[in-house]
Amino acid sequence: MKKYILIFIGVFSLSFSSKAQDGFESILLADAADSKKLMQAYFAPGMEAFINSMNSGWYHTAKVHKILGFDISIGASGSMIPSEKELFNIQALGLSSVTSTSSTASTFGGDSNNTTPMVVSTTVNGQNVTANFDSPGGAGLPGNFVPAPIAQVNLGLPGKFEAMVRLVPKINIGDNDGSVNMLGLGLKKEITNWFGPMEKTPLHVSLLAAYTTMDVDYGIGDVNSANLEIRNGLSKFNLKAFTVQAIASLNFPIINLYGGLGYNSGSSSFDMSGTFTGIYEDGLGNEVRKTLTVPSNLDFESKGFNTTIGARLSLGFFKIFASYTLQEYNALSAGISLGIR
Repeated sequence: MKKYILIFIGVFSLSFSSKAQDGFESILLADAADSKKLMQAYFAPGMEAFINSMNSGWYHTAKVHKILGFDISIGASGSMIPSEKELFNIQALGLSSVTSTSSTASTFGGDSNNTTPMVVSTTVNGQNVTANFDSPGGAGLPGNFVPAPIAQVNLGLPGKFEAMVRLVPKINIGDNDGSVNMLGLGLKKEITNWFGPMEKTPLHVSLLAAYTTMDVDYGIGDVNSANLEIRNGLSKFNLKAFTVQAIASLNFPIINLYGGLGYNSGSSSFDMSGTFTGIYEDGLGNEVRKTLTVPSNLDFESKGFNTTIGARLSLGFFKIFASYTLQEYNALSAGISLGIR
């Protein structure tokens, strides 16, 4: 299970953090206000897609378990970053210390080979200094999907309720004090009996609400490049996601068709800690060093309505499911489930 969780969380969190070894850290050479704008624009599509991924795949039927009946589901959800969010407009950010010959640069969801030359002009101890760097390319995620794990237990409760739990206990990742932990809680209430005779048909209707919180710490460690030194670097990523759904399913002996309408919301934040030193030139070939101010509390959010349609194949206690969700970041969810009652 640990290896499975790391595969899906790692695709995002390790791709995210690996940019500290591949160019994104050079953004910190800009003045603090500008580096925050650049990092916000670069990482926003990845963060927003991850929120949508965490809000997906909570159900594969509207029918609830009998009391103490349960199932265990394992799978993944992935939200696709739209093509229009693969680039951001540099000029629109209103930067004061950074210039570029290009008007656009790749976001986290862009082409991994698409880097943009940038020039930082700033003042250090009264001196005008400069530094050149290339903006990072995209993360190169397959199909531009940002994945999230589904490791979920559903338990039938009295009153046609069903409790849902997603849990990843704290797991160490990487070699520099990295860790990840996740907790998701959900509640499903079947309301088929509200509609009288429909209770005797294969159609089931439920309401669902779920909340997820996730923390990822990933050690950047020590980095030495031509224009930047990092000591004891650590990145911290926090996610909070909430979804409410009205869902329905047609439950037949082998095939189950399901779908839903709902609303997602969520927020995420990114912080960095450590000692960051920028290395500039003063125009005479002299090296000028400066302790950099790292942007803090980079905040991202995503919200909007969604529509889901899916199917489940039942082979006794064993089930296979898949669904597709239409929203700002369309999501694909799939997995297997084992349960009774």
